[in-house]
Amino acid sequence: MIRYGTGRPLLTPVDPDGSVRGARLRRLGLGERADASFDSFDAFADRVAEVTATPFSMVNFIDENRQFFAGLHTPACTRSGFDLGAAAAGSSRGIRHLARDHGYCPHVLARRKALVLEDVCDYPRFAGNPVVDGIGIRSYLGAPLIDRTGIALGTVCAVDTVPRAWGRAGLDTIKLLAGELVGQIDRRERPHG
Repeated sequence: MIRYGTGRPLLTPVDPDGSVRGARLRRLGLGERADASFDSFDAFADRVAEVTATPFSMVNFIDENRQFFAGLHTPACTRSGFDLGAAAAGSSRGIRHLARDHGYCPHVLARRKALVLEDVCDYPRFAGNPVVDGIGIRSYLGAPLIDRTGIALGTVCAVDTVPRAWGRAGLDTIKLLAGELVGQIDRRERPHG
């Protein structure tokens, strides 16, 4: 197991594709919330929350340095990262950003396949993640957004503050939603094709 200089286990997987992903996200204009076209990602996150009956859902793009919630559904429906609690980036400008070592989406990217955690506390590797104490996350359901070039751009995920029995239906649902969103991203890049 890879370890920090302090000897603690490295809980976030190494990301050899970070720079390629970051460049692709910049080409697609998906690294920052720039205009009203991002409202479709918020609407998609709302839909994910509705379909999965969860308080939080995200469309998350991950570059070399951080995670960016292009789509965000929160319990208060404020779309504010402040609803994500202490684990969210602190400034008012960065409320839709999260450090790369927080959460489970970086694991989905490294695996390049969906991740289902019915109770994160059942897994020592995941129970120690800062989002457990900082936000109160107890269950996670996420799938990668692998675009037409084969690059995993980010994830679509649903999270809850209580353990959830996602089952096969949850896994199938999040994979289906991820495929649908990848189609939207492809159309965004080639609107007339």
